[in-house]
Amino acid sequence: MRTKGRSRAGSGGTRRLAVRVKTAKGRKLASTRWLQRQLNDPYVEEAKRRGYRSRAAFKLAEIDDKYQLLRPGLCVVDLGAAPGGWSQIAAQRVGLMAGKGRVVAVDIAEMEPISGVTLLHLDMTDPEAADHIRAALEGKQADLVLSDMHAPATGHKQTDHLRIMSLVEAALDLAETILAPGGAFLCKVLQGGASKDLVARLNRAFAKVRHVKPKASRAESSEMYVLATGFRGASE
Repeated sequence: MRTKGRSRAGSGGTRRLAVRVKTAKGRKLASTRWLQRQLNDPYVEEAKRRGYRSRAAFKLAEIDDKYQLLRPGLCVVDLGAAPGGWSQIAAQRVGLMAGKGRVVAVDIAEMEPISGVTLLHLDMTDPEAADHIRAALEGKQADLVLSDMHAPATGHKQTDHLRIMSLVEAALDLAETILAPGGAFLCKVLQGGASKDLVARLNRAFAKVRHVKPKASRAESSEMYVLATGFRGASE
């Protein structure tokens, strides 16, 4: 059951009522808090208005606005793509509807089609995953590899860190085999960023490595992103 609380400023200086959610029978407190955040999140509301599949679309849009990763004609691989918010932004900015560029979206979960985007339903940890992605690229090299992948949280900080870092390393393994020289890699990590060993590896493979946290990421979220640009080329 929802109850309306105090008003607050929305976009454009308008006032809107914040929604409070009562804890229902059978619903955990954490679930209630998540639902309340969703109902009061301006990015969720704006994503619905624009037809984006998730608020995460604004994270990529914000990072791209600052670092100019997406340009017409580029070839992009989006790992952990479902439900498709990042692929939607990539498709718009590489010019898919104008017949430019290519976007390959990969996820273990089923995903609704996005016009012009090649969808691959596969597990990134599968030894044959890289072959399937290379086949989808049809001989082209990727200019940008994106990864918004995350492992389900266990509540145990060290375990969660190890699980997400395993996904980061798997994404980087793939990126190093499909990226064109000069390409870029953007990947979700946890608060504190990539480990020293991973940063050292990225510095060997890319000209510049930085950590970014877009404003669209919730303040209380532990997520941030590592951005590596200027790929030096696959190792011999």
